[in-house]
Amino acid sequence: MTHKEFEEYIMQLPKVWLDYPFGEDSAVYKYGDKDNGKIVAIVAEKTKPLRVSLKCDPLLAENLREKYETVVPGYHLNKKHWNTIICSGQLTNEEIFDLTRLSYRLVSGEIQPAV
Repeated sequence: MTHKEFEEYIMQLPKVWLDYPFGEDSAVYKYGDKDNGKIVAIVAEKTKPLRVSLKCDPLLAENLREKYETVVPGYHLNKKHWNTIICSGQLTNEEIFDLTRLSYRLVSGEIQPAV
């Protein structure tokens, strides 16, 4: 997956916008308004393979880490609620998009985490 492919997908979700609060090396996709947007995803710029951090239900986050070596605890994030996905092909683009939708739904309050 490329950053462009990821961005084209996530920017289609309602009320998602791009910010760079941590500098030019971290593309931060937020939900909500510009004054108090909540982070849905963080993409590490210029990484090969691409690295995407997404919010996740804690039980699912742990299961994904056990199942896939390319899913690791969120880099510089709450390890219980965030995973970083190394987009090397172990997970398909569609699976990454599914996890992106889950992150969006958790952040937007549409669903609540199990734990």
